[in-house]
Amino acid sequence: MPEVRVVAEDGSNLGVMSTDDALRRAHAKGLDLVEVNPKSAPPVCKILDFGRYKYEEKKKQREAKRRQTVVEVKEIKLRPKTDDHDLDVKVRAARKFLEAGNKVRVVCRFRGREITHPELANQQLDVFINKLEDVANLDQRPTMEAKAMALVLGPKPQVLQRLAQERTRRDEERARGQEEGALALPADEEEDEVEEDEDEDGEEADTN
Repeated sequence: MPEVRVVAEDGSNLGVMSTDDALRRAHAKGLDLVEVNPKSAPPVCKILDFGRYKYEEKKKQREAKRRQTVVEVKEIKLRPKTDDHDLDVKVRAARKFLEAGNKVRVVCRFRGREITHPELANQQLDVFINKLEDVANLDQRPTMEAKAMALVLGPKPQVLQRLAQERTRRDEERARGQEEGALALPADEEEDEVEEDEDEDGEEADTN
């Protein structure tokens, strides 16, 4: 490419110049000329430290990946004859899944002639809908699937918002911890130097 639009290392726009001039300007500062927008006319290049640039890009990708919300679908199985105690245990398990940001698929399976009484399965599934309405939306109404009836519950937006806030708080705490560790490193190095000086003084005293 004969010409490029150049952005300086401080972000200022240097305008359009020949590629050779842009390269010389970058090398004079001990930096690199990196193409950041090849589709522009002329292409946009920036003067920067390429190694540092790649490091920052990978860091951004890791942060974006960590912030992604991965929604899993957890399955809870029951029978039309599941008693109230076991049903409460399964409802509590579903609540934990939902509060963790997962969807829950509740399946009530029929055996033999149980399939002739779908209203029993409907009653069981209604228990989940009613007891979890504070944390869940009904994503899929109860439907027949071969010898089973199933529904899908999804976490409410406020649940997902709370999880996102907690994730952000953890990321900020992790970043502060890394910064504090980086700041503490020079102090540790200084202590090492003091210990080395003391060792040298001790050796000199022994020699004398």
